Amino acid sequence: MKFRLRLLCLHLAASALVLSVVLGGFYLGWYHWPGWYLAVVTRVVLVMAGVDLALGPLLTFVIANPGKARRVLARDIACIAAVQLLALGYGSVQLWNGRPLYYAFSGGILQLVQAYDLDPEDVRLARDQGTDFAPHWYSLPRWVYAPDPGPLNGGAGATRPDFSTMPAYFKPWDQGLVELRTRLAALDASSYFIFNEKAALKARMQKAGFHPEQHNTLPMTGRGRPVLVVFDWSTLKIQAILKPD
Repeated sequence: MKFRLRLLCLHLAASALVLSVVLGGFYLGWYHWPGWYLAVVTRVVLVMAGVDLALGPLLTFVIANPGKARRVLARDIACIAAVQLLALGYGSVQLWNGRPLYYAFSGGILQLVQAYDLDPEDVRLARDQGTDFAPHWYSLPRWVYAPDPGPLNGGAGATRPDFSTMPAYFKPWDQGLVELRTRLAALDASSYFIFNEKAALKARMQKAGFHPEQHNTLPMTGRGRPVLVVFDWSTLKIQAILKPD
């Protein structure tokens, strides 16, 4: 039993280290707040953690036997590690393809734009033209102004602009501040939050020293529930980004 537990702990420690480095890199590079929340990557991360931190070490505990030949034991552990690497690779590709690239002010609200929102051909064209906001593999999230959101996805009633062709039309964030000021509103005026979310947001605003009645907020949308962005009215600097749950 001691042999099994020792291998279990070693495998768990190695898996946790590798997973922490991978997820930490994604979080610090692209998914720091509010990207992680708006992109709704919890499911992918749970799959990665389930295979790398639970299934892998557990299988090592099961197959570990001090009576096994070292070559056989090494082969079995290598097979388990290969499955873990496949899960880690799958999750990493999903996180890379969905990495946040822009926080765009467009259509009167703030919106998360992820890598797979962009059409590859239009991205290539924007790069060839030397567009300032064309994304590259090393690009980190940028705040931009999108004065023309283009057609809406999903036809009538859709609320999310089609950003696939937008990199060539993105403008510096500062150019949208005049319009942004006209769009700021009190929390109660927002239709993006339901009653209990508004109550929670009001409590968080008051705790942070903000007044919910002031016209200084905008919703920011993504793949999941939106967040509330609180601005300083005079400078239009972002003071807080609050989640509703």
